[in-house]
Amino acid sequence: MQKVVPLTGDLRADHLLIAEMVAPGSRVLDVGCGDGALLKLLAETKNVDGRGVELSREKVNLCVKSGLSVIQGDADRDLADYPDGAFDVAVLSLTIQATRDPKTVLENLLRIGRHAIVSFPNFGHWRIRAALLFKGRMPVTPNLPEPWYSTADAHLCTITDFVDLVSLVDAEVEEAVAFNSKGRRLPIRHSISLQNLLGEKAVFKLRRRA
Repeated sequence: MQKVVPLTGDLRADHLLIAEMVAPGSRVLDVGCGDGALLKLLAETKNVDGRGVELSREKVNLCVKSGLSVIQGDADRDLADYPDGAFDVAVLSLTIQATRDPKTVLENLLRIGRHAIVSFPNFGHWRIRAALLFKGRMPVTPNLPEPWYSTADAHLCTITDFVDLVSLVDAEVEEAVAFNSKGRRLPIRHSISLQNLLGEKAVFKLRRRA
C-alpha cells in the first residue's frame, strides 16, 4: 500500500462513525471521496486497502499527491463498470442526496461491496421541520448550508425515507446511527420516528439479503 500523509485537522463525525463500522484490513471503495479524509482515516486506523472515486479533478489531484489511490469518476455513471463483490465495503458519505439516481447508486454499492455504508443529512430533523412550518422557506443550516437554488442536494431525504429505500433494494440494515452536528449519537433505544426527529445526520451499514 502507498504511504499516506498522516491525518491533520478536525475529523468529520460521520467519518469517525464510518471507521468504526469498517473491519481492519478491508478492501474499501470510497465513492465521492472528496479530499480523501476518510481514506486517510481508514488507512491510519484500520490499515485498509482503500480506493477512491471523485468527480472533481482538483480533489483527485490532491488525493493523489497525498499518496491515495483515487480516480476521477461519477457515481451515477461509472459504478456500473465495477465487478460484483470487488470490495469488502463500498462507502458513500454525505453524497447520495447529490446523485441523480440514488436508488441505482445504492444498488451498485451493494453489488460492488459485500457491505455498503452510507451517510446522509436528515431532512426530517426538527429544526428543518420548524423552518418549513414557521418560515415557509427551504432551510439553510450548518448541515444544509447552501440555498435551494445553488445546492447540489437534489434528492434530500429523511431517515424514514432511507429505511424505505433500503427495503426497496432488497437490503437489510446491519448497523444504523443517528447523530447531531457534534457527532453525539442518539440512544439506540430511540425508535426510527424519534431518530428521524432528533438526528441531524445518519450512517447506515447495509448488506444484501441472503
